[in-house]
Amino acid sequence: MRTPSYLPYLAGAPSLAPGLKPIDPATWLSPDSEAESWLPQKTVLLRTHRAQVFADTGIPDAIAETAEAIFAVAGPGDPAWESPLEQAAARVSDDLCLLLPDDTGRWVLRAASLVAPTFWSLADKIGQPLAGLHTTVPGANPGLVSRISRMFDGLAPGTVLERFNWTVQAGSARFTPSSEPLKAMARAAPDEAALELLHFRVERQTISKLPRTGVIVFTIRTCIDPLAAALPDADHVRAFEAAWRGIDPALADYKGWPVYERLVRTALAQLA
Repeated sequence: MRTPSYLPYLAGAPSLAPGLKPIDPATWLSPDSEAESWLPQKTVLLRTHRAQVFADTGIPDAIAETAEAIFAVAGPGDPAWESPLEQAAARVSDDLCLLLPDDTGRWVLRAASLVAPTFWSLADKIGQPLAGLHTTVPGANPGLVSRISRMFDGLAPGTVLERFNWTVQAGSARFTPSSEPLKAMARAAPDEAALELLHFRVERQTISKLPRTGVIVFTIRTCIDPLAAALPDADHVRAFEAAWRGIDPALADYKGWPVYERLVRTALAQLA
C-alpha cells in the first residue's frame, strides 16, 4: 500500500468552516499525486459518461482561459476532445468547476468536468448559485454563503487557496454520484471485513481566480486509499479516532458517518 498524500484528520475533525489557506501557486496542480492511480480511469469516464461528468452553460472565454492555465502546468491538451475544458481535465487528476457572477453578483456554477463527485450530481448543480450548491449542508446558512461570496469577490488573481475535506467509504470507487451503493455495502459487511472494506477519501480543493475573465476555478483532487494505509501507527490511529469522535453530530449525519460507525469502531480496535 502506498502512503496517502494527505492526512487531514491530523488537523482535527471536519467542520463547516472554509479553512482555506494560501499556498505557493507553483503547487496549484503539481505534483499530481493521483495521476498514476486515477488519470487513466478518469479519461475513460470522461468519454463513456460525458453526459454525467461534463457541463457547460456557454462560457467559452472562461473555459479557454482555464484550459490555458492548466496546459501551462500539465502540458498541451489533445484536440480530439470536444471542449477545451475536457482537454484540460484529461491532463490532470483534479476535477474542475468554473464559477462566474451573474447579473446580480451571485457566483454561479457555469461549467465543470466532475468525474469523482463525492455524492452529488453535476446535472443537479450546474447553473446553481452558491446557495443552491450548499442547501443541504447543516449550518450552511445565508451568512456562510455570503462569506464565501465575499471571499470570491475579493480574491486576487495569482492567489491560490487550499482546503481539505475527508470521509470514509466502503470500497475504492471515486465516481460516486450517490453514496447509497457504498452505504449498502457497509451495512451488509461483517465486522471482520472492516479493514479490507473501509477506505479513506480525501478531497484536496483549491480556489483561484483568473485575470482576464475573473472566473473562479475550483479544483477537486480526490484521493482514495485503504483506511489501514492512512493509519500507519498508534499515533495516527489515536488522531483519527479523536477526529472521528470530535465531529459535530449534525455534520456526521450529513456525511453518512453513522452507517460506518460499526465498521470504523471495529477497524480501530483491530489496528490498536
